[in-house]
Amino acid sequence: MTSLRFLTEPSLVCSSTFPTFNPLHKTLTKPTPKPYPKPPPIRSVLQYNRKPELAGDTPRVVAIDADVGLRNLDLLLGLENRVNYTVVEVLNGDCRLDQALVRDKRWSNFELLCISKPRSKLPLGFGGKALVWLDALKDRQEGCPDFILIDCPAGIDAGFITAITPANEAVLVTTPDITALRDADRVTGLLECDGIRDIKMIVNRVRTDLIRGEDMMSVLDVQEMLGLSLLSDTRGFEVIRSTNRGFPLVLNKPPTLAGLAFEQAAWRLVEQDSMKAVMVEEEPKKRGFFSFFGG
Repeated sequence: MTSLRFLTEPSLVCSSTFPTFNPLHKTLTKPTPKPYPKPPPIRSVLQYNRKPELAGDTPRVVAIDADVGLRNLDLLLGLENRVNYTVVEVLNGDCRLDQALVRDKRWSNFELLCISKPRSKLPLGFGGKALVWLDALKDRQEGCPDFILIDCPAGIDAGFITAITPANEAVLVTTPDITALRDADRVTGLLECDGIRDIKMIVNRVRTDLIRGEDMMSVLDVQEMLGLSLLSDTRGFEVIRSTNRGFPLVLNKPPTLAGLAFEQAAWRLVEQDSMKAVMVEEEPKKRGFFSFFGG
């Protein structure tokens, strides 16, 4: 599956050090091409782990679920019972923007904003208003957040355009599958055509056992195929467990491998850094009793 994340607002800049974050701002959004066959919502899994992780230190983070038809980011964060207003009510004048922002008790500097309710339908012209409420988000009295992370819906239709309209940076999340990589290559081209040149990548659901058996492409193969900077690669089955619980991996004690991968991705995103993929070493063959005699 392929997924993306973008930065909106060309003037938003990230500090070079994580603890002393510069109070300039970054807006991230993440569109996702439709996978076939459709796996679980990996893009949202990556988003709901990365948003709290970024909010775990000094940066102020606002997460925006831009999926109009299938809202699920609030469910993954365990905030589904606290969403009373959405962007639809904000645009209609039924509530203020600060009323639509859902604050998480676990992080004082993290907020969630949903574009629509699960059963609502938006007019076709909604995409043109994307910059309006984003500007309102940046101009509110509490100050502009350091990161605005936009979780984009699958596909490259109107929802995709709505999410990338205010973006200037993207994080592509993909898996080592042929169909996902073709979608990722297609979306990368669309982003570049829209003027988004700063595109980073996260490779999800990496299984070293399948890579050793040559049943799955390695992270190095994926990086060479797409030609994007790598933030992290996630491994392990803890993602499924934390998704069903609505509990981000970055809060697990002791930390899991997948949780550490999200922490590394968040750190590299703030530091404007990247990692190099390495080849997976072949598993040494088991030596039996007769190997002592050369068998």
